[in-house]
Amino acid sequence: MAAPESAPAASARTTPDATRRSEKSRRAIYDAALGLVAEVGYAKTTVEGIAARAGVGKQTIYRWWSSKADVLLEAFLDLSEQAAREAGQAPYVIPDTGDVAADLRAVLRATVDQLRDPRFEAPSRALAAEGVVNEQLGRVFVAKLLEPSLRLYVDRLRAAQRAGQVRADVDPRIALELFVSPLAQRWLQYTGPISHEYTDTLVDYALNGLAPR
Repeated sequence: MAAPESAPAASARTTPDATRRSEKSRRAIYDAALGLVAEVGYAKTTVEGIAARAGVGKQTIYRWWSSKADVLLEAFLDLSEQAAREAGQAPYVIPDTGDVAADLRAVLRATVDQLRDPRFEAPSRALAAEGVVNEQLGRVFVAKLLEPSLRLYVDRLRAAQRAGQVRADVDPRIALELFVSPLAQRWLQYTGPISHEYTDTLVDYALNGLAPR
């Protein structure tokens, strides 16, 4: 007796989707890595621990990444992209509306929101602290995570120079530190609260200076 014509289609629907399975495993690994580093710190986080928490084999992790640092970097970048999308923003972009002050205020406000996000705060603090004592890790995260963001500030300030909104003799690489360094120091060292009002003030002081107007 011939099989019904619908049988092949039904069979195809039961075939495992390798792409979907891989994405599910990748997401589980991201969550496990960020969760572990937040709970026990970078030094005590291991590939074996990540695999166990994610419910995958250790070989699955090594198929996609060469080390726990690579796993954490990718997980951290993915988390940042998710936070930007949820805020309705394009990740790793500083807008250029023609008003450099407004653009810098917007991106720093978004940074504050991300730094205060519990999903982001614990793992980022753990990795930042480890980067201070672990030179190799520090260099990797500066090169792959921090440096691309800093280049966006440089590009935006150069555009402002071309528009006559920033002095032509200003070094954008030094100028960006007026915005990002105080915020980073206050956040890392708990020297004061971080807020939209605080970063708006940073932009005002940096662009307008301290001398009487």
